[in-house]
Amino acid sequence: MTTDRTTPLPDIDALSRNATLLIEEFTRTAGAYMKPISQADPLDPELAKPPEEVNDVVKTLGTVVERWMVDPQKSLEAQKKLSDAFITLWGSTWHRLQGEEASPVALPEAKDNRFKHAEWSTNPIFDFIKQSYLITSRWAEELVDEADGIDEHTRHKAQFYLRQIVGALSPSNFVMTNPELIRHTLQENGANLVRGMKMLAEDIEAGKGQLRVRQTDPSGFEVGVNVAVSPGEVVFRNDLMELIQYSPTTETVLKRPFLIVPPWINKFYILDLNPSKSLIGWMVSQGLTVFCISWVNPDERHADKDFESYMREGIEAAIDAIGVATGESEVAAAGYCVGGTLLAVTLAMQAATGNKRINSATFLTTQVDFTHAGDLKVFADEEQIRSIEARMKKRGYLEGSGMATAFNMLRPNDLIWSYVVNNYVKGQTPSAFDLLYWNADATRMPAANHSFYLRNCYLDNTLAQGRMILGNVRLDLKKVKVPIFNLATREDHIAPAISVFEGSSKFGGKVDYVLAGSGHIAGVVNPPSKPKYGFWTGGAAKGRLEDWISAATEHKGSWWPYWFEWLEKQAPARVPARIPGEGGLPSLGPAPGTYVRMKA
Repeated sequence: MTTDRTTPLPDIDALSRNATLLIEEFTRTAGAYMKPISQADPLDPELAKPPEEVNDVVKTLGTVVERWMVDPQKSLEAQKKLSDAFITLWGSTWHRLQGEEASPVALPEAKDNRFKHAEWSTNPIFDFIKQSYLITSRWAEELVDEADGIDEHTRHKAQFYLRQIVGALSPSNFVMTNPELIRHTLQENGANLVRGMKMLAEDIEAGKGQLRVRQTDPSGFEVGVNVAVSPGEVVFRNDLMELIQYSPTTETVLKRPFLIVPPWINKFYILDLNPSKSLIGWMVSQGLTVFCISWVNPDERHADKDFESYMREGIEAAIDAIGVATGESEVAAAGYCVGGTLLAVTLAMQAATGNKRINSATFLTTQVDFTHAGDLKVFADEEQIRSIEARMKKRGYLEGSGMATAFNMLRPNDLIWSYVVNNYVKGQTPSAFDLLYWNADATRMPAANHSFYLRNCYLDNTLAQGRMILGNVRLDLKKVKVPIFNLATREDHIAPAISVFEGSSKFGGKVDYVLAGSGHIAGVVNPPSKPKYGFWTGGAAKGRLEDWISAATEHKGSWWPYWFEWLEKQAPARVPARIPGEGGLPSLGPAPGTYVRMKA
């Protein structure tokens, strides 16, 4: 590579010193990786086995290869297609090396930030590397898409696994094939690699032998200090949850109290990140008496806590406590993600038993029909679920890092490899970002609960089919008649908009489907004071999602005021504001409580 006036020649002495330091840090990194192995029983047969995930990748992609090999003519045509593309690229690159103009053979997608640096296009060598990667990766993707004779689940898994491999092998991830990283390393005389290796060792140590890629600076946040700071009191506690009642900021409040059911796969304070974008704080400011469940971070003691336990000791216990605190027997409720799935199950149970205490339901990016559940279905076939269950049986729970990794794998270039490059190659500490701090604050999942969820939702889809059995009761969502506000987001990788749309038809009452911009988090946490995205309304979710969107009305700004208007119309009566701890339940301590502080 040639240098120019903007890239000074490296300091050879500094480069040599940093090379020595790099070797020292590499030794530390290797030690951090090997430590758990060295402490394990050397006769343990598990040490000799590759991870189950690796076996499944090899098996799945091997199936695709086999299907191509049974048809030599088709295989030959595929190889010729790749060869033709490279011949064209060689010709294009030759013209560019002669100083002539040449049209690119392959261009990155508009949203692909890996190749934004100018030299990926202006330098013929790096342009060749970039286009070679794009041609090869797209060719491999076509092989998976066009393979004959494989079932759709296997094809889906192959597409997902190939995306992980393609993301890992991108030339943008490596110093010697990335022009930006070469310049960066020369400018710093290799000091960036030393810092990066040091951070790599720290992150492997933090992951106890497994790499836990840091996405933010955790020292910039503390729960209850600058995240999860809405004032309130814990008014109830049991083995599974603490119930927080938030302090009012208005003289009067809606008579019907409001219960938030967050997901247990994350901590509740995604809805209370800071005062400027706290959905909980905003709800309080509108005159709602807000209660929020804060789930325990489970350990081996909670191994047998199943889905019914979370319903009985979670939602139903919360409604009982709200009744004691406020004197009200009915509540409105909102469920976020899997918390919404649990809320739907509870509604179906109440409809089946006649114990109807939830009179209005809001679902935030929630699935009840898992037919179109997206890439997470990759992890939910019988073989993989048995593997997960075997791992959970040893400890009684699934480590929080497992789910965090799965979510990151849905967008590997943005959520994994961009941080790998920034942290371990550029040697730059990630900036402090509250959303990513919350994302890294992982929670475990009890074995019984997670097994039920995977099997009944992702694998067998029993809730949508009216076949889910809980407490010897068959649950039928068609019996749920309460008004429902069903929010989806357009770019959701966890609860796809189509999945939420089609799930709307499973209920027996009126469902208002609303589509917000952005994804699973940003589409929900979109405050009116600083709205980044708009939303679409169009009434009931009927027909095809594409047709619903075409006919829908687009609104600028946050969906929050629109939703509150919908909620207030159902029960507009108001009463004097309720002070936490002054009702039938005394305070057990200030919000955000103790359970949220438990680390995985």
